Amino acid sequence: MDCLFCKIANKQIKANVAFENERVIAFYDLFPQAPTHILIIPKQHYTTLNDVPVSEGAILGELMTTASHLAKELGFADSGYRVVMNCNADGGQSVYHIHLHLLAGRRLSWPPG
Repeated sequence: MDCLFCKIANKQIKANVAFENERVIAFYDLFPQAPTHILIIPKQHYTTLNDVPVSEGAILGELMTTASHLAKELGFADSGYRVVMNCNADGGQSVYHIHLHLLAGRRLSWPPG
Protein backbone atom coordinates (compact mmCIF):
# COMPACT_ATOMS: atom_id res chain seq x y z
CA MET A 1 0.00 0.00 0.00
CA ASP A 2 1.29 3.43 -0.90
CA CYS A 3 -0.14 5.29 2.10
CA LEU A 4 1.92 8.17 3.48
CA PHE A 5 0.59 7.75 7.03
CA CYS A 6 1.13 3.98 7.00
CA LYS A 7 4.73 4.68 6.06
CA ILE A 8 5.05 7.06 9.01
CA ALA A 9 3.44 4.53 11.35
CA ASN A 10 5.81 1.83 10.07
CA LYS A 11 8.86 4.12 10.45
CA GLN A 12 9.58 4.14 6.71
CA ILE A 13 9.25 7.94 6.74
CA LYS A 14 10.51 10.06 9.61
CA ALA A 15 8.17 12.33 11.52
CA ASN A 16 8.40 14.59 14.55
CA VAL A 17 6.56 12.26 16.92
CA ALA A 18 4.64 13.78 19.84
CA PHE A 19 3.21 10.50 21.18
CA GLU A 20 3.20 6.82 20.33
CA ASN A 21 1.88 3.57 21.73
CA GLU A 22 1.10 0.20 20.16
CA ARG A 23 -2.13 1.42 18.49
CA VAL A 24 -1.69 5.13 17.67
CA ILE A 25 0.99 7.59 16.70
CA ALA A 26 0.80 11.38 16.88
CA PHE A 27 3.14 13.65 14.96
CA TYR A 28 3.48 17.32 14.09
CA ASP A 29 1.92 18.42 10.79
CA LEU A 30 4.44 19.62 8.19
CA PHE A 31 2.04 22.39 7.12
CA PRO A 32 0.56 23.61 10.42
CA GLN A 33 -2.69 25.55 10.45
CA ALA A 34 -2.18 26.71 14.05
CA PRO A 35 0.86 27.20 16.30
CA THR A 36 0.33 23.61 17.48
CA HIS A 37 -0.94 21.21 14.82
CA ILE A 38 -0.57 17.52 15.55
CA LEU A 39 -1.98 14.63 13.52
CA ILE A 40 -3.13 11.60 15.48
CA ILE A 41 -3.56 8.38 13.52
CA PRO A 42 -4.28 4.73 14.19
CA LYS A 43 -1.40 2.53 13.13
CA GLN A 44 -3.90 0.26 11.41
CA HIS A 45 -5.07 1.62 8.08
CA TYR A 46 -8.65 2.81 7.72
CA THR A 47 -9.20 4.86 4.58
CA THR A 48 -12.02 7.07 5.87
CA LEU A 49 -14.17 7.34 8.97
CA ASN A 50 -16.81 5.42 7.01
CA ASP A 51 -14.48 2.41 6.88
CA VAL A 52 -14.09 1.88 10.63
CA PRO A 53 -16.24 -1.12 11.57
CA VAL A 54 -18.44 -0.74 14.64
CA SER A 55 -16.53 -3.65 16.18
CA GLU A 56 -13.31 -1.58 15.95
CA GLY A 57 -14.82 1.75 17.01
CA ALA A 58 -12.76 1.89 20.21
CA ILE A 59 -9.86 3.20 18.13
CA LEU A 60 -11.83 6.41 17.55
CA GLY A 61 -12.09 6.94 21.29
CA GLU A 62 -8.38 6.33 21.63
CA LEU A 63 -7.65 9.02 19.05
CA MET A 64 -9.73 11.47 21.10
CA THR A 65 -8.21 10.53 24.45
CA THR A 66 -4.76 10.84 22.90
CA ALA A 67 -5.67 14.39 21.85
CA SER A 68 -6.78 15.18 25.41
CA HIS A 69 -3.60 13.66 26.85
CA LEU A 70 -1.43 15.72 24.51
CA ALA A 71 -3.39 18.91 25.28
CA LYS A 72 -2.74 18.41 28.98
CA GLU A 73 0.89 17.41 28.47
CA LEU A 74 1.63 20.37 26.18
CA GLY A 75 -0.15 22.85 28.44
CA PHE A 76 -3.13 24.06 26.41
CA ALA A 77 -5.95 21.90 27.78
CA ASP A 78 -7.33 24.72 29.91
CA SER A 79 -7.01 27.50 27.34
CA GLY A 80 -8.62 25.34 24.66
CA TYR A 81 -8.01 23.40 21.50
CA ARG A 82 -9.86 21.90 18.56
CA VAL A 83 -9.99 18.34 17.25
CA VAL A 84 -11.12 17.73 13.67
CA MET A 85 -11.52 14.66 11.49
CA ASN A 86 -12.30 15.21 7.82
CA CYS A 87 -14.07 12.55 5.76
CA ASN A 88 -13.80 12.29 1.98
CA ALA A 89 -13.24 15.08 -0.55
CA ASP A 90 -16.12 17.40 0.32
CA GLY A 91 -15.21 17.07 4.01
CA GLY A 92 -11.65 18.21 3.28
CA GLN A 93 -9.84 14.87 3.60
CA SER A 94 -6.61 14.93 1.59
CA VAL A 95 -4.76 11.89 3.00
CA TYR A 96 -6.86 8.75 2.88
CA HIS A 97 -5.86 7.24 6.22
CA ILE A 98 -8.08 8.47 9.04
CA HIS A 99 -6.45 11.10 11.18
CA LEU A 100 -7.44 13.52 13.87
CA HIS A 101 -6.12 17.08 13.72
CA LEU A 102 -5.24 18.59 17.10
CA LEU A 103 -5.07 22.38 16.74
CA ALA A 104 -4.11 24.87 19.46
CA GLY A 105 -2.06 27.90 20.35
CA ARG A 106 -4.38 30.64 19.08
CA ARG A 107 -8.07 31.53 19.16
CA LEU A 108 -9.76 29.37 16.55
CA SER A 109 -12.64 30.97 14.67
CA TRP A 110 -16.01 29.47 13.79
CA PRO A 111 -17.24 28.42 11.34
CA PRO A 112 -13.98 26.74 10.33
CA GLY A 113 -14.39 26.66 6.56
